[in-house]
Amino acid sequence: MSISKSANTYNRQNWESADFPILCQTCLGENPYVRMLKEKYGRECKICERPFTVFRWCPGARMRYKKTEVCQTCSKLKNICQTCLFDLEYGLPTQVRDHALQLKDDIPKTDVNKEYYTQQAERQLTDNTTPAGKLGKSQAASDMLMKLARTTPYYKRNRPHICSFWVKGECKRGEECPYRHDMPTDPNDPLAKQNMKDRYYGMDDPVAEKIMRHAASMPKISPPEDRTITTLYIGGLADIVTESDLRDNFYQFGEIREIRMVQKQNCAFVTFTTRQSAEAAAEKSYNSVIIKGRRLRVMWGRGQGAGEDGSAASA
Repeated sequence: MSISKSANTYNRQNWESADFPILCQTCLGENPYVRMLKEKYGRECKICERPFTVFRWCPGARMRYKKTEVCQTCSKLKNICQTCLFDLEYGLPTQVRDHALQLKDDIPKTDVNKEYYTQQAERQLTDNTTPAGKLGKSQAASDMLMKLARTTPYYKRNRPHICSFWVKGECKRGEECPYRHDMPTDPNDPLAKQNMKDRYYGMDDPVAEKIMRHAASMPKISPPEDRTITTLYIGGLADIVTESDLRDNFYQFGEIREIRMVQKQNCAFVTFTTRQSAEAAAEKSYNSVIIKGRRLRVMWGRGQGAGEDGSAASA
């Protein structure tokens, strides 16, 4: 649905104006002094097709310029980045998030219903009667999302596109070429056929399907045969993670007998009073514990005697 800038006043009232985009850390880049170009009503939203304010910027050195692709209303409804359309909280495609949280998408896809739905949603968001990103927020925690969530930015996604002249052997710029001198991926690879609308609505997204296949094949932690072991090894700690942080996180699984911190090796040992509590903590926390932005490593203790990495504890 194409709308010209000379449309009637009623349509222009529904156009979106914004002062700053809604972006994830990866798309924004690592430069804290990034400069942005702002174009009011520069393009149509790729989802609702309404004109909106477009922002364009370079996320870093040797990176390609990026721009916002969807309007802020569509972004808030899904709690996603305006550029990559990944979830802002977990850094994952919406298909993975909705599958893990068992959320049902009720956003219409026809032009007439979509326009009416977008207008009503924008009015509700302005009146603060509906929380932003309602579809993307859930009260129930998901172990799958905690295991797959990206805790650090992935700036490799901002790399320049591949130089088509280099692929044909005709690029004469050498190191000064702003594009990548890499061979393209197989055109039959599903990842080469990504669609923005499929990613937004969470349907047939090849990136999401690859992540879910990876989640299904992830290893699981098995409890030791020695039933007297009730200690878990927690690795990957830093100075910012304290004993109180560990106690607050693991107390939900049962009563804790002792927490022993080993600062030199950046690890700790959490001992529960019962084996049942320790098994529940190991199952729920394996590869899914994130405290103060750090993903912690959870393993079973080894009873008496310590390993080379310090991953053994006294039960």
